[in-house]
Amino acid sequence: MPEDESKHCVKVLRMTEGERFCVTNGEGFLFDAELVEALPKRATVNLTNQRKGYDHWGFNLEIAIAPTKLNERTEWFLEKATEIGIDRVRLFTSYHSERRAANVERFQKVMVAAMKQSIKSRLPKVVDLVPFEKLVKQPFEGQKFIAWIDDDVKDCLCDLYHKGENALVLIGPEGDFSPEEVALARENGFVACSLGDARLRTETAAVVACHTIQLINQMK
Repeated sequence: MPEDESKHCVKVLRMTEGERFCVTNGEGFLFDAELVEALPKRATVNLTNQRKGYDHWGFNLEIAIAPTKLNERTEWFLEKATEIGIDRVRLFTSYHSERRAANVERFQKVMVAAMKQSIKSRLPKVVDLVPFEKLVKQPFEGQKFIAWIDDDVKDCLCDLYHKGENALVLIGPEGDFSPEEVALARENGFVACSLGDARLRTETAAVVACHTIQLINQMK
């Protein structure tokens, strides 16, 4: 196992040779593992019973978010989105952005921890910061939404999204998107949507969007 996982296994969890546990490769599969060598820098395990994880779905779900001023709030979103189920998180900067740098390596570690805690088999990807103007022009095959707080936006994401389709939802910073940014998004195929009547923080809105798409797809 990698050094960080070996250290966690041997030093933190204090596992000994012969103990059995479940592991994932982060690419959709779970395995039964037996600890063969309890080395803190390079533990060795024997893998058996490869099986497909339960977290597979027939659509692609991506959330694009402007990182919050406090990293802890963005990390909270990443943790909860991983638990709920997401494929990719795109980071971007916009006119009202509070943070214009991101520790992608740290964010990815948060998602690894959440994946293991929730017994997921697929590790979501985090894409580094890009300007909003570049983000909305990137190709995406599926429905594209921009969550916007405006009196003229009446349609809710839950009514606009079509079950089974790929979805990309843009979530703005605390100051929301500027009218010019919304116009640019619309020019590039995004549909403005509401996430309900409540006024939500950035990270809460992102979780709501993620859960809405997953819940619609799980309904029979």
